[in-house]
Amino acid sequence: MNLRDLVYGLYARRVGGRLDHDQVPKHIGVILDGNRRWAKASGGSAVQGHQAGADKISELLGWCSETDVEVVTLWLLSTDNFDRPEAELIPLLGIIENTVRQLASDGRWRVHHVGTLDLLPSRTQTVLKEAEEATAGVDGIIVNVAVGYGGRQEIADAVRSLLLDHSARGTTFEELAEVVSTDLISEHLYTRGQPDPDLVIRTSGEQRLSGFMLWQSAHSEYYFCEVFWPAFRKVDFLRALRDYAARHRRYGA
Repeated sequence: MNLRDLVYGLYARRVGGRLDHDQVPKHIGVILDGNRRWAKASGGSAVQGHQAGADKISELLGWCSETDVEVVTLWLLSTDNFDRPEAELIPLLGIIENTVRQLASDGRWRVHHVGTLDLLPSRTQTVLKEAEEATAGVDGIIVNVAVGYGGRQEIADAVRSLLLDHSARGTTFEELAEVVSTDLISEHLYTRGQPDPDLVIRTSGEQRLSGFMLWQSAHSEYYFCEVFWPAFRKVDFLRALRDYAARHRRYGA
């Protein structure tokens, strides 16, 4: 261990030691941004960047487990990412599939897919479904893997699901118009039954949501971190939690 690692370790322990676990967010959403830029800066390929980003996920979940986080949503593939060249997209899907398998085999996480399955290749769909089924009984952190996810798409899918549900019950449009509410729509989101994210973290220095959890993040706190996702460290995570704990959440009041 060199001097830099020693100093970093001591600083991380200091930040972690001062963290108030009563103020830790229960649900954290993470926009894992900067894989390709990290790879370019280090002379690697986009695929190498995506793999390095995938390798970081197990570390993050370990940190979340240490700090009593209950739900983590990881944005792994957006609906916009389907526009990328096949030479990048196909390996990326393979990396995501392997990552989801590893999460399911770990034994500590309950994996849940958020996104539109129909947009994904059949093999990816199978991996996601099998991971959910294999971990359904796990009493651990819920890990939402956002694959083929878009915030607007989720809201559209929720409304579609609501309409189909009430159509099957024989509800008329007039009757539905009388009862439709934000709570009713929430019951049809990909994350139904889960708490909304308290904190959304985005790496790479970009300061926008890009459509991530548009409905659920109405009252979320945001933390924008300058480092690229593969370089995200425990101290960066702890700083985000410390920053969150120092805020006074007013919920519009």
